[in-house]
Amino acid sequence: MRLRTTFTALGAFFVSLFTAFAAFAQVTVEGLPTIGKPEPSGTGFQTPATGLMEDIIWLDTFLLVLITIITLFVLALLITVILRYNTKSNPTPATFTHNTPIEVTWTLVPVLILVVIGAVSLPVLFDQQEIPEGEVTIKVTGYQWYWGYEYVDAGVEGVEPASISFDSFMLERDLLADYGYNEDEYLLATDQPVVIPTGKVVVMQVTAADVIHSWTIPAFGVKQDGVPGRLAELWFEVEPGMEGVYFGQCSELCGKDHAYMPITVKAVTPEQYEEWLGRASEEFAGKPLPVQVAAAE
Repeated sequence: MRLRTTFTALGAFFVSLFTAFAAFAQVTVEGLPTIGKPEPSGTGFQTPATGLMEDIIWLDTFLLVLITIITLFVLALLITVILRYNTKSNPTPATFTHNTPIEVTWTLVPVLILVVIGAVSLPVLFDQQEIPEGEVTIKVTGYQWYWGYEYVDAGVEGVEPASISFDSFMLERDLLADYGYNEDEYLLATDQPVVIPTGKVVVMQVTAADVIHSWTIPAFGVKQDGVPGRLAELWFEVEPGMEGVYFGQCSELCGKDHAYMPITVKAVTPEQYEEWLGRASEEFAGKPLPVQVAAAE
């Protein structure tokens, strides 16, 4: 169940060699807008790219409105008591100690509020935690201090499932332009992004090799700790039309270079994904190009 409302609207030779290698295997940034990244002076959420994030924004807005109403109501009561029942205005205070209707009211109303909050928040939580069958499955492993990715099932029609594996490191400032990134994307961009298709269910299997890390993309509304020895899952589906570049960061303190292991995800059309998959299968796994991709080239 999804809740949708209009609120969602509200590294010199080796360096050169490595750069050329990565550029071959990745879909270039040109033509892809940067959608999910921090903005200067930003105070709100990033643009939602998935239904999960839209639901989170809706829930946050709903709770903000609810708590604002409660806060204003309590403030009104305090002001009323201060003005009406001070010593000057009320020199002879009442002597009663109980008021059954009021006591019943201040017990039942908070219970009702909690029931309403539970009724609207639990479906959002269940939607995140109930992992559907993935059309694209990617295993992500956190290391100190970079990410490793393995496309468990390449998913090319007519081709046996092939594992595509690569590591993803933060780009140094002097390499940003070589990879098509802007200067303000330093500490956000990586040499090799995760490429996923829009309109497809993507399941990420998250683990770690040394200490606890956490994989997150704020615009997708997903965050999952990677714990050594355990395999956890998250899922998302980037909506068609939301093709672009999205950034995240390791979100669990994991050592001295914790701040230098960003996450880059490129959401592309299914056709672009199939093209990238063919090249990546050859480059990263040493597999021959699929028949349909080789013919297309």
